[in-house]
Amino acid sequence: MSSEPSLPGSSPRAPRLGAQRSSGAVTKKGERAAKEKPATALPPVGEEESKNPEEYQCSGVLETDFAELCARSGYTDFPKVVTRPRPHPTFLRSASMSEKPTLDDQRLSASCSLNSVESKYAFFRPTIQVELEQEDNKAVKEIYIRGWKVDDRILGIFSKCLPPLSQLQAINFWKVGLTDKTLSTFIALLPLCSSTLRKVSLEGNPLPEQSYHKLMALDSTIAHLSLRNNNIDDHGAQLLGQALSTLHRCNRTLVSLNLGFNHIGDKGAGYIAEGLRLNRSLLWLSLAHNRIQDMGALKLAEVLRPFELTHSEVVERRRLLLEKGTQERLRSPSSSRHGDFREKGQMMGVSNVTLVDKTDKMQTMKTPKGLGKKKEKSGEVVKKEEKSGSGQSPTQGTPKKEDTTKAGKGKVTIPEQKPNKGKGTKIGTKEKRSILLESELVAETTEMINPLLEPVEHRDGKVFMPGNKVLLHLNLLRNRITEVGLEGFLTAVQYQVQFSKPKSASKGPMGLLWLSLAKNCFAPQCPTYTMIQELMLPRDPIKVKREEEAMAFLT
Repeated sequence: MSSEPSLPGSSPRAPRLGAQRSSGAVTKKGERAAKEKPATALPPVGEEESKNPEEYQCSGVLETDFAELCARSGYTDFPKVVTRPRPHPTFLRSASMSEKPTLDDQRLSASCSLNSVESKYAFFRPTIQVELEQEDNKAVKEIYIRGWKVDDRILGIFSKCLPPLSQLQAINFWKVGLTDKTLSTFIALLPLCSSTLRKVSLEGNPLPEQSYHKLMALDSTIAHLSLRNNNIDDHGAQLLGQALSTLHRCNRTLVSLNLGFNHIGDKGAGYIAEGLRLNRSLLWLSLAHNRIQDMGALKLAEVLRPFELTHSEVVERRRLLLEKGTQERLRSPSSSRHGDFREKGQMMGVSNVTLVDKTDKMQTMKTPKGLGKKKEKSGEVVKKEEKSGSGQSPTQGTPKKEDTTKAGKGKVTIPEQKPNKGKGTKIGTKEKRSILLESELVAETTEMINPLLEPVEHRDGKVFMPGNKVLLHLNLLRNRITEVGLEGFLTAVQYQVQFSKPKSASKGPMGLLWLSLAKNCFAPQCPTYTMIQELMLPRDPIKVKREEEAMAFLT
């Protein structure tokens, strides 16, 4: 019986042990949770500010700058900057040489077995491929992005890390999912880049609004533009043709334009031809793999030979000729201008005459008598030269300088600069006038001549302008042109062969040197096509060089 009271006493101890075990389990779980949760250390205030991407100073190394800017922008899984892969010369030699095939196969199989898994997945990862300069391994020359979407965040990072690249020459985007909005962002980025950037390639990026013409704006510096495989139709070709040239503006920087593998038809080819009428900078044009038929081909061929000016073009030409004549009259010193100026002075009121007299008296008070006599003598010499006529060329001395100063005196805009000088002497105003005249002459020499001012031919009451002889390369491979379209190109080629020769390159434009019309809707043995080939064969510089090298090797 003595053991019975111990039973109820032992029963409460059992739950205490269980409670202890459960409490131990709870403490162990708490310790694990505490171990799993890292200590949240608050970063200092200065560290948060240093991670701001706006405050990062780029070093000019794209790999470092892009990675740092992505990390500061919170972009964790960002593309890596890698060197563009090139075929190794050892593999090229092993393919061409058959002396040791076993060693090459062993090396190739060993490399494939080691890197097969990694290469399979690394090939599909987004990367930024770059080509580097041979002299400087860190200077990026070209950028290639292929197969992954470039959004606003990536373009924002590019706007900070691309401008420091002083040797950047080309940007290539292939299937990067551009939209009209991101294209506008990309175009705004281009002026920030180095002046060496002259080549842009956007291929496989169809846009709903087809706003590719914005790349060819008047302030654009792009010289080589490739827009292949963008589903560009006749509407997009119309915008591109207007960007090439219109009646009042013209693109003067674009040298090559590739529009292959698009959906351009006859209307689109006509719009491109209208852009070529007044464009004198484009040298290379490709319309291969499109839907151009005979009507579009005839429009393109018409531009390559003398064509008739429209009424609006004739009116614009007359206006330009009038402007040119007035500018020449203003710049050339003539006695008629001085006579008109004196007549206007006599017609003015008495108050103006008194003001002129006062200014003359003040000038005579300031200048010594000897200088006044010299000025009078020089004026008499100039008058004698004007009476003798313009046939005799004066010697290179003071008379020419006096003529330029007198021409400057006739300008109306000069007195507006006097209040800026305050009490300035007359020599300062003369120096200003001479500087203005020199700047105008420099602007005249550097300004490109408008094609409407070229020599024209008048026939039957119509004005004909010489065709576009600046275009050197035209590719119309794999379109839908028949023998009807070939006739137009034969006429254009015959004209260009007759009036422009490649050997006289220094005297003027050479004309068309390379024309590709193969794989169209006509037989290769077509007589018109063979005649075009015979006429173009001596003009192709590559084939002529090869023939000369072959003849030199045989001799």
